[in-house]
Amino acid sequence: KLDRIVALKFLPKHLLCDEEAKTRFVHEAKAASALNHTNITTIYEIDEVEGQCFISMEYIEGRSIKEILKEKTLPLKEILDIGIQTAEGLNAAHKKGIVHRDIKSDNIMLTSEGLVKIMDFGLAKLKGAPKVTKTGTTLGTMQYMSPEQAQGIEVDQRSDIFSFGVVLYEMITSQLPFKGEHEAAIIYSIINETPEPLARYKADVPDELQRIVEKGMEKNPGMRYQHADDLGADLRKLKTELEMGVTKTLESATKPTPSIAVLPFTNLSADKDQEYFCDGMAEEIINALTHVEGLRVVARTSAFSFRGKEIDIREIGKKLNVCTVLEGSVRKAGNRLRISAQLINVADGYHLWSDKYDRDREDVFAIQDEISLAVVDKLRVKLLGGEKADLMKHHTENKEAYTNYLKGLYFWNRRSEVGFNKGLEYFQKAIEIDPLYALPYVGIADTFNIMGHFCFIHPGEAFSKAKTAVKKAIEIDDRLGEAHASLAFIHVYSDWDWLSAEGEYKRAIELNSNYATAHEWYALFLAGMGRFDEAIAEVKQALELDPLSVMINAIVGVIFYSSHQYDEAIKYHRKAIEIDPNFVFAYIWQGLAYWEKGMNNEALVSLQKAVAVANDMTYALGHLGMAYALADQRDEAIKIIDQLSELSIKRYVSCLHIALVYVGLDEKDKVFEYFEKAYLEREPYLFYLKMLSMYDSLRSDPRFTALLKKMGFEK
Repeated sequence: KLDRIVALKFLPKHLLCDEEAKTRFVHEAKAASALNHTNITTIYEIDEVEGQCFISMEYIEGRSIKEILKEKTLPLKEILDIGIQTAEGLNAAHKKGIVHRDIKSDNIMLTSEGLVKIMDFGLAKLKGAPKVTKTGTTLGTMQYMSPEQAQGIEVDQRSDIFSFGVVLYEMITSQLPFKGEHEAAIIYSIINETPEPLARYKADVPDELQRIVEKGMEKNPGMRYQHADDLGADLRKLKTELEMGVTKTLESATKPTPSIAVLPFTNLSADKDQEYFCDGMAEEIINALTHVEGLRVVARTSAFSFRGKEIDIREIGKKLNVCTVLEGSVRKAGNRLRISAQLINVADGYHLWSDKYDRDREDVFAIQDEISLAVVDKLRVKLLGGEKADLMKHHTENKEAYTNYLKGLYFWNRRSEVGFNKGLEYFQKAIEIDPLYALPYVGIADTFNIMGHFCFIHPGEAFSKAKTAVKKAIEIDDRLGEAHASLAFIHVYSDWDWLSAEGEYKRAIELNSNYATAHEWYALFLAGMGRFDEAIAEVKQALELDPLSVMINAIVGVIFYSSHQYDEAIKYHRKAIEIDPNFVFAYIWQGLAYWEKGMNNEALVSLQKAVAVANDMTYALGHLGMAYALADQRDEAIKIIDQLSELSIKRYVSCLHIALVYVGLDEKDKVFEYFEKAYLEREPYLFYLKMLSMYDSLRSDPRFTALLKKMGFEK
């Protein structure tokens, strides 16, 4: 009637009797007609004539991306233009509560003017619309489905982002990332397999484009782009960098640094109590390899997080950002050991080297030496004389002392009060057997450091015992980076000796640049000094070495919180919680970041969760009490003070944790009364007074300035 060319989409005749299909057809029209965006096809009407249902929509002169890819390879600039426009269209749909559910190259049209149009909302999910599919069923095109969609799980806008990532991959490589001869094989690939790198199919691919595509196709929705406009922003930034000529490509980049993750060895023995020995075997190899110049070694925490999980080696390599993985097994029968080890290339899953060792248990050190040297040889890392000496160095020749040290580490790594106490027992036994064995002294120092830091015991007692142990370790071997990091920790949280602390942290990193904990602790120190840019750079080094460490991810969040970057802080605390859903500190600091953003309800929920999983940890109670007070729930805040007072009868309770509640209640005299007590007790968390915004209401008080001066922060 308006002399306008339109496109008609008909419901196939064989579906006219299918009420579900007709409902979905109407649903498509309603979903798409709610949208009015340059990059989305406009819907004009839905009608039924002579028994035929159809949608009348905008007629587009152009071709689908699928058709274009059959004829030519798209240049990178055009790929980015298409990607940016598609992201803008998806973002508009998602803001309206609409999830497309069938994003694919067939459904993205390109006009002759280069304008992108997203087509076909036939599977769209409209918020508030009637459900048109049975639970557990999957709709969409298999090769483009997100893992959650392929499994029939409820989806949100992040599913479209995954499918969009697949389209980006397809435009760049002319290949689909997930393949299989039948549907089940494709689903397996989507859920379990990592796509080949873009550079395998296309030269001069920017590093940043590889990262964007990988993040878009993250299997875990929580680690994927959360919003299409975030992905679009990264594409726009990359386009600008390309135009300015400042990008680095995968092909032109320097050869990647040799890197390795040593997985925990599998215990194949009938005696299941030998797990500590298997862990110790892997840990000793990790410690040996950290002394090799030019070799990046992933920390124990991240490498051991894959224990007992059936995960493809390529997926492990991607998560840990390493080129190679060492895995092995131990079978013990009597006094005989059979140890198998395999070095695997992450890129293709092929073995670079493997060997078996049948030995007496007394030969355990020789086996570790052989495996370490073989790994280094296969990685073709040049060994200098000093490195080889460090690689072959044993801190004790006594097998019984070594065994007790391994048991101590096993329990210490559980990071619980019970585990710490059990670990101390075994470290002490190791020293009784070999008084010149330095590593157990470091184990004792770190145990008391952490127990004092988290106020499991009085900090004065904890740090005094830690200092005695670490000085003995350095006396035995002053080239132990771990010992110097422990001493630096004491200088920060007990001595308040900032100059000595920084010197010891730098010495620790100089001796062992692969020691993630030294980078982590040094970053916290730098943040406490107000040097936030340096702190962020340092903590990111820690994260590179130990990417799956729940503590390091949380510390990244703490440092972003301290520098008032609250969205970034929340992102890293969420990641820590994904790694360990019961990690109390991530809930605490996530709650504090929510509070600073004005998200008070979310803050209280997060802090309440911290208390629920903390088992009367006073640190968690203090922060919840402060939040109750700030939320005008004064009675609840006072209950927390009473609870802390009752706990103090049975155990040590930090005065600073009580002071936190009074900060929220704005009772400054009480705050400074407890601050003074905390000062006399050398409470470790006083170190954070200068950097945390929760204390901003106190900064104008001369008593606050006086306290900072007494601690050496102010001159």
